Amino acid sequence: MDKLLERFLQYVSLDTQSKPGVRQVPSTEGQWKLLRLLQAQLEEMGLVKVTLSEKGTVMGTLPANVEGDIPAIGFISHVDTSPDFSGKNVNPQIVENYRGGDIALGIGDEVLSPVMFPVLHQLLGQTLITTDGKTLLGADDKAGIAEIMTALATLQAKNIPHGDIRVAFTPDEEVGKGAKHFDVEAFDAPLGLYRRRRRGSANWSLKTSTPPR
Repeated sequence: MDKLLERFLQYVSLDTQSKPGVRQVPSTEGQWKLLRLLQAQLEEMGLVKVTLSEKGTVMGTLPANVEGDIPAIGFISHVDTSPDFSGKNVNPQIVENYRGGDIALGIGDEVLSPVMFPVLHQLLGQTLITTDGKTLLGADDKAGIAEIMTALATLQAKNIPHGDIRVAFTPDEEVGKGAKHFDVEAFDAPLGLYRRRRRGSANWSLKTSTPPR
């Protein structure tokens, strides 16, 4: 199985829904399980300065493998999924080489239809991952987490030149509390990328910690 897909399926198997109206951060124990898993995986990959804060933010650094004054770049993603629909017992369905038409969701009459979701027309020939229609999938933002972890592994395996790369995984984004406890100084990356989902697609957006000159 493709490593990116393997990581994604591992992460969505954990129920990490956040919970509104809770004072503690992270708001649910499930988030801690994924945060501790990511901390362990970063350490196994050989990243340095790997930390897990008392408010549930994991940080780590892939050290530069080139010389020179290269600014660090950061990648950020959140571990929680929306509290609006169940994230427990996620049952991913993999559709390889999508050929168009309806996609059945588990047993029953529920389908994903290009009529309702025209973006499917743009995905012919791709591998698609859906749920069985009973839960969230958790791609927001476990897809981003899987992308970050796979990118780190690829940089190491292929010895691709890079400066310091900082990564962070945060809790409670879906309930608006995770960023409040994010330590920008500790992250120490003037450039940061985070994954944004918009109208059925997702891409990485750039943020700077200092105003442009």
